[in-house]
Amino acid sequence: MNFIDLTEQQEMIREEIYRNISKVLDHGKYINGPEVVELETKLAKYVDVSYAVGCSSGTDALLMALMAYNTGPGDIVFTTPFTFFATAEVIQLLGATVVFVDIEPDTYNIDALKLEEVVIKTINESSLTPRGIIPVDLFGQAADYDEINSVAKRHDLFVVEDGAQSFGATYKGRKCCSLSDIGITSFFPAKPLGCYGDGGMLFSNDKELYEKLISIRVHGQGKDKYHNIRTGLNGRLDAIQAAILLAKYEIFDDEMILRQEVAGRYYEGLCDFVVAPLVRDYNISSWAQYSILHPERDEIISKLTEKGIPTSIYYPIPLHLQDALNHLGYKRGDFPVTEEISKKIFSIPMYPYLKAEDQEKIIEVISEFR
Repeated sequence: MNFIDLTEQQEMIREEIYRNISKVLDHGKYINGPEVVELETKLAKYVDVSYAVGCSSGTDALLMALMAYNTGPGDIVFTTPFTFFATAEVIQLLGATVVFVDIEPDTYNIDALKLEEVVIKTINESSLTPRGIIPVDLFGQAADYDEINSVAKRHDLFVVEDGAQSFGATYKGRKCCSLSDIGITSFFPAKPLGCYGDGGMLFSNDKELYEKLISIRVHGQGKDKYHNIRTGLNGRLDAIQAAILLAKYEIFDDEMILRQEVAGRYYEGLCDFVVAPLVRDYNISSWAQYSILHPERDEIISKLTEKGIPTSIYYPIPLHLQDALNHLGYKRGDFPVTEEISKKIFSIPMYPYLKAEDQEKIIEVISEFR
């Protein structure tokens, strides 16, 4: 059994993938080729925004978004300590300062009520300038953007939606990656819509931001790549990866339905034995991961491993306790909800084509721990 198995998906669309890649080989436009433009057009329409910009990874998408706002030394960006390091890393790379806000105990997303408290405290006590917020749609479920955007508006902050895990999900009927000033996603192979390498995309309705992102993506180019009007990076999406994504996109809606079915079977079988994921009634998750809580996590993982069932822990060390962020001065106990969740959480196999009989085996092992 695999944690995420892409084999069955690939067999379904292998011929289409080959055809798409062959087109790229035939025209030879490997960087920012026509497939990239086609993908940007289709995904912008899917997300229901005016503009989309393909790029080299989800991390670079976050970095480009912050660069579009000229984020740098002296600036503060608020985010969650319970996510992958990239979310805080890009803030650090630009010389800005990370300020963390604890998470909700049930969705594990940034706590919008605590957010305003931290923003006000920071404004009153810090000599630095609060500039923006990066909420994370953890495990495929959107954070509470109505509340977050309200906080941002009151305090003149930008919002970058980190939808690396949530492409395909919805919040109050709106697609994730369209819920803030800029939304980003990742096409890492294990994501709900993933390529066979690295890739990412940014989404916005703001034409000025779009034009900045197009420039930043290619070394801050102006009228051409030898005319540079700002500092940028090499953030382009390969045409072959776009070609693969176009093939995968054709079955994406069907896979989203299958993900809901897999998650539903897990909930039915596990809700009496673990803390199962809570999805707000106004949300639909893309189920990038299926993460559960249990105080005997390590024992369960050991038992699952014995049975050949893989697991993973997202995330064993909260960001405020990472060595690379020691200089921020946080300590154990500063974010009690995050720290408590990190001790109990683990993820089990989750992908659209996970068979019911395999889920039954997983549920059987976990149900021994009451």
